[in-house]
Amino acid sequence: MGLDKQVKFVINTIKVVANLKTERSKSSLKPNKGGCEKMKLKPLGDRVLVKPVEEKEQKKGGIIIPDTAKEKPQEGTVEAVGPGKLTDAGERLPMNVKKGDKVLYGKYSGTEVKFGEDEYLIMHEDDIFGIVG
Repeated sequence: MGLDKQVKFVINTIKVVANLKTERSKSSLKPNKGGCEKMKLKPLGDRVLVKPVEEKEQKKGGIIIPDTAKEKPQEGTVEAVGPGKLTDAGERLPMNVKKGDKVLYGKYSGTEVKFGEDEYLIMHEDDIFGIVG
């Protein structure tokens, strides 16, 4: 290849990379106040997506307790519910909780997941102790 062909090849490569970058910036993820639009997550089986209740900062005797010393919340709001557990006979058992319910759950129940800046727990319905209110 001559020098002219090499220069043209490099220029064309740069143009292709620049076009890819502009196409990525025009992707379907639209920015909003929390970063990208919420991901949609549908739990499977008897799993439930719970958003833990934010604990208010408490002062005990005028001392502010740091985040690392605070207890994990045991209350949250159900954000999404799976279709229900399948029995051995192939029947679907209905879920006892629904979206919007305030629930109590075990201190170490579920798996922590993070979407954008929000933190959630995915847990089995059996890990939920009860519905509040």
